[in-house]
Amino acid sequence: MAEWVMRFVVFGAGAVGGLVGARLFQQGFDVTLVARGAHAAALAAGLVLEAPDENVTLPVPVVTDPSEVRWSEDTIVLLGVKGQDTEHALEQLLAVALPSTPIVCMQNGVENERRVLRRFPATYAMCVMCPATHLRPGVIQAHSAPISGLLDLGRYPAGVDDTAQGIADALDSTAFGSVARSDIMRWKYRKLLMNLLNAVEALCGPEARTSPLAREAQHEGEDALAAAGIAVASKEEDRARRADHLQMRNTESGQWSGGSSWQSLARGTGSIEAEFLNGEVVLLGALHGVPTPVNALLQHMAVQAALEGRPPASWSIEQLTEMAGVPLGA
Repeated sequence: MAEWVMRFVVFGAGAVGGLVGARLFQQGFDVTLVARGAHAAALAAGLVLEAPDENVTLPVPVVTDPSEVRWSEDTIVLLGVKGQDTEHALEQLLAVALPSTPIVCMQNGVENERRVLRRFPATYAMCVMCPATHLRPGVIQAHSAPISGLLDLGRYPAGVDDTAQGIADALDSTAFGSVARSDIMRWKYRKLLMNLLNAVEALCGPEARTSPLAREAQHEGEDALAAAGIAVASKEEDRARRADHLQMRNTESGQWSGGSSWQSLARGTGSIEAEFLNGEVVLLGALHGVPTPVNALLQHMAVQAALEGRPPASWSIEQLTEMAGVPLGA
């Protein structure tokens, strides 16, 4: 495959987007971040990257609106906003991006790709395994070193083309590992099952991820995906891919505290992506006759907590388990 110059626009420079943009910038790629509010203002003075093996401030270009980007045939969008913000991001991109612009969904869930493909034919899915944190404006924490994460991707709904391979090669040249996969959605559905625990963690704390309630949420997810006839990468495949690549270590600000949904409550954003995680299972269950009461409860409670501005771990796992009717010793 012939090499070509790739210009990356990272739309949504939070924990994952900010870290991916930072690592590409460090490797010499043309990167522009799209951010908003206090975070964008802080990034204008430089992106502060805290990693276990380095603390640097990087002058990554940042804009507050994609209309400020110089769009060309070699521009690739790495979409890093949460699922609840995808529609607004697409409205902005439709006004300025080329119809042929590749859009890479490096987001949790499986709904973003469907929405993007309605507008942009060159849609790509990315399965993100990346322990990163964004709690303070302008600061991104990477919690794994020397590899920051695994970012496998492929064409949506399936396949690998030159663009997918080129993006994977670019990412793999950084502190990330990346493989181009023709069956990337199998991997994203496995990640979806893992992300069903995000709401449990946000509501009750990280230790709740191993609770009977969490296991029941995943069992519902497995049953719903099976009833829908959706192919899912196995747990064994996932473990083999992760291997020992992700080495969790403290940064200057301390250890990893919680994932993306936990961070949404910690930052008081007013929204959370449970609709596109637990809600996906609820939808599939309704369509295929599979009861999903635990995921329905988790979605409702997580959305309510975000709207009310509750901090993470506002509920005990015992309280939530009792509400769900799940035996504590299950």
